This record gives sequence, C-alpha cells and structure tokens, in this order.
Amino acid sequence: SRHRQGVASAAPCVFPESRMSTPILTPCIGICSLDASGYCEGCFRTGDEIARWSLMGDAERQRLMDDVLPERESRLAG
Repeated sequence: SRHRQGVASAAPCVFPESRMSTPILTPCIGICSLDASGYCEGCFRTGDEIARWSLMGDAERQRLMDDVLPERESRLAG
C-alpha cells in the first residue's frame, strides 16, 4: 500500500517552538479533495485528521499510516 512508506513533507510548522529538524511524515500524494463521505480521495484521511496532522505525535501519525489508512483504503476501494 502507498501508505506504508509515507512521504516526507516540509510542511510549515504551526508553532515556531515545535520546529523539527526533520520533515513531518505524511501520506499526502497531492490529490487533495474530500469525497462525499469526508475522506480525502488521495490519502483517505478525514478532514479532521488532515487538520490535526501537524499537531499529532509521531506515534499517532505512524499508527494511522500503518494501520488505519490502509484498512480504510481497502474498504473504500472495495
């Protein structure tokens, strides 16, 4: 699944004091459009997950990318 590896993105940091030396891992593939159910057509995140992404800890982002998003992609594609 395309979510297993992830993509490094140099997204701007919301809070200057939380700047990291490494980019935040993201499943975004540049197809940014929410479907009628509220899932991104490119990465299968919800609007809330997208909005909170830069505020999530590494473990939460990794869990979404390893477990939640691949399952959601399979369910929505099938």
